Amino acid sequence: MNEQKTNSTATEELNVVPFKTRMLPYLIVAPALIITIGIMIPFVMAIFFSLTNYSFRMPTYKIVWFRNWIEILSSATFWKAAWVTIRYGFISTAVEMLLGMGVAILLNNLNNKFSKIMRVALIFPLMVAPITATIVWQLMLNNSVGIVEKFLNIFGVYNFPWSASPSTAMLTAIMIDVWVNTSFCMLLVLAGLQSLPKSPFESAKIDGGSTMFNFRNLTLPMLKPSLYIALLFRLMAALQEYAIIFGLTKGGPGDTLMNLSLTSYQNGFQFQKFGFALPYILVLWMFINIIAKQIVKRQRAAQRQAAGLEE
Repeated sequence: MNEQKTNSTATEELNVVPFKTRMLPYLIVAPALIITIGIMIPFVMAIFFSLTNYSFRMPTYKIVWFRNWIEILSSATFWKAAWVTIRYGFISTAVEMLLGMGVAILLNNLNNKFSKIMRVALIFPLMVAPITATIVWQLMLNNSVGIVEKFLNIFGVYNFPWSASPSTAMLTAIMIDVWVNTSFCMLLVLAGLQSLPKSPFESAKIDGGSTMFNFRNLTLPMLKPSLYIALLFRLMAALQEYAIIFGLTKGGPGDTLMNLSLTSYQNGFQFQKFGFALPYILVLWMFINIIAKQIVKRQRAAQRQAAGLEE
């Protein structure tokens, strides 16, 4: 009997999990939980204050419910800002994706000393802050001393308006955005290209497959997951772009480049109508969230297809 009790006690002691081991899962999850709480608190506060008439000019505020939302969604200013946001985001992202993929494929195929030097050199724009790049480009595009202006003079083009004209301001902002962020797309696509298996390409080469055939039927399907990741990050950032547009024209000329981010900033900090400004950002968040979910859904499908799990 005593022997059974001894064995039972020994088994219970063996089954006791040390305190440190029990706490380890909670310690691992804790940083993510803290970050989530840190994100959710201002997000919930933003939703609440969007239902108020909160202003920096008044010591008190009151709940006005959906009056801010109704006023914003029924105004021409909001829809103009939304259209500018969509145009800027989709056009700049499309150009960056095409250029990034083209440069990445070129560097991957060359694989020599020149390509290795260019891989380092092409990363430099990513190291420059967008606002700094905007100031540098403003100097380069200056009609008096700008190097780009002097170059255009060779071809008989003088005093090109760039950001000074409503018809070319969007082009100028997108051009600066492309210069800054194409390297990011290039790096992701290049990493995807270098991770592709070699055997399918070797088999296609033996079978006499052309370069275009290999790209369309082998490279592109297997590269889609990397392309979707690059698209996700760049489109999300482009839709909420602030620094380049603010540094270039502060949303001008007129309201030509007033996207949702700048319109929210203008209402919140210049006009000090904080409660009225928040719906602009929340609408932008909802729009980006919907697009991001669709891209992630397609990225997972492309990943399964590339792995041969789906037709």
